[in-house]
Amino acid sequence: MSKAISQVPFAQNEPVKTYAPGSEEVKSLIATYKKMYAEELEIPMVIGGKNVTTKEKVTIHPPHDHKHTVGFYHQGTMKHVDEAIKVALAAKKQWNDLGWEQRAAIFLKAADLIAGPYRDRINAATMIGQSKNVHQAEIDAACELIDFLRFNVEFMTELYAEQPISDAGIWNRAEYRPLEGFCFAVTPFNFTAISANLPSCMALMGNVVVWKPSDKQAYSAHVIMEVFKEAGVPDGVINMIFTDGKETAERVLAHPDFAGLHFTGSTKVFQGMWKMIGDNIHNYKSYPRIVGETGGKDFVMAHPSADVEALATALVRGAYEYQGQKCSAASRAYIPKSIWKDVKKVMEKQMKTIKVGTTEDPSNFVNAVIDRNSFDKCKGYIDRAEKAKDAEVVIGGKCDDKKGYFVHPTVIETTNPHYESIEQEIFGPILTVYVYEDKKWAETLQLVDSTSPYALTGSIFSQDRYAINEAYKALENASGNFYINDKPTGAVVGQQPFGGSRASGTNDKAGSKMNLLRWVSARSIKETFVPAKDYKYPYLG
Repeated sequence: MSKAISQVPFAQNEPVKTYAPGSEEVKSLIATYKKMYAEELEIPMVIGGKNVTTKEKVTIHPPHDHKHTVGFYHQGTMKHVDEAIKVALAAKKQWNDLGWEQRAAIFLKAADLIAGPYRDRINAATMIGQSKNVHQAEIDAACELIDFLRFNVEFMTELYAEQPISDAGIWNRAEYRPLEGFCFAVTPFNFTAISANLPSCMALMGNVVVWKPSDKQAYSAHVIMEVFKEAGVPDGVINMIFTDGKETAERVLAHPDFAGLHFTGSTKVFQGMWKMIGDNIHNYKSYPRIVGETGGKDFVMAHPSADVEALATALVRGAYEYQGQKCSAASRAYIPKSIWKDVKKVMEKQMKTIKVGTTEDPSNFVNAVIDRNSFDKCKGYIDRAEKAKDAEVVIGGKCDDKKGYFVHPTVIETTNPHYESIEQEIFGPILTVYVYEDKKWAETLQLVDSTSPYALTGSIFSQDRYAINEAYKALENASGNFYINDKPTGAVVGQQPFGGSRASGTNDKAGSKMNLLRWVSARSIKETFVPAKDYKYPYLG
């Protein structure tokens, strides 16, 4: 064990590379992309540090070229779930006994590997498998993931340093133990950084993990496991499985050693898992920790004083970056009648220049939605809006699935504040605008707050400080991340800890010390130096 009080390197946000046209960095990334795109990769599960293959192979197709095959992953069964739990529990004691500095070193090394030799590979894997353009891959798979790894180490040391006061003759200490049992991480397709952070932050705090990534993110998940292995994560500490979601949840959540769930995904799935945990509560050795982030119906609220160009730009970026497939994406906007015509004009001008296509071309701002189901869902909303009496498609609306699942950026304008696309989560490049009468500003604030069961992100655009303050108060519970004169996306680790409440999740704020606190169990220790030798207190005489 260490005989020093170690200081970890000061965490700073990883600089975002620009990938400017003709730059060496964009040449290097696209060359890596083309090389990986031409290969056919075999992706095994990883259980106990071993590559596990099966006879059930599932092919992987880029969303922007669904006829092209870039490889396949091995689909597992409940036998593999049982094995993952078994090896995780077997690895637990040795991992728990390792000093925190050693755990810190592993994940700091992982951050440096991604910042250096793995940067192009993890970005390219994200571009291929999840159809992210060069910028979206860079801010996610590289920078945000690096930030999670480095800042979590710093947050861990801050947490460990929080100690109680001591009185005369005694020494009080706090110990932050890993949870008793194993943890379960369930991650989504849309962010490589989230997929790596959920299992790694639990492991950093001394826990062992069974990790089920989305099958739509299998390519970059494979690269994540390569990084973890090279960084020195011991066998069995993080185990990656590709198995049926419902069956896996039933198996894992019924196990007596289940200790915690770290989830990002759909509200319906998370609520179903929460119910399973409740139904099994009498089986567990301890009360499991449950952390979930489950989506949003994120708003932009504009005041008549809003800067038109800034508002329009925020709507275009907030709604259409990564095809609107961010849980924070702007999907409903409330614009005053007095400025809507001008806002729409600026949006139309900007959106005419947006290029849609494959991720291999860095000049494409919008790429494909993740799969056929997503494409059909988006197209359904657009088709219904074109026929609706209380809504119309005013910009965009084109859909093309011949080669890839391309849905062009779309604006639906509605006269009904409860029209389906302004209330329901779509997860695609569709923004619905409700134009309100300027005099109904306060009334519309209440509408924004009550329209959606979600409360993840939202923003207010205004040049009037009184209006900003009014919105700030009225929308207090409508979002966990609130933006003033900015788009409601792009939270940065350490700067804007991310998470929402209501139907959006448990608001345990990824990218902060608050989240790490969920993965430890504190023990208070009191040591008395000179213990009493007689039971009698002074009041007894």
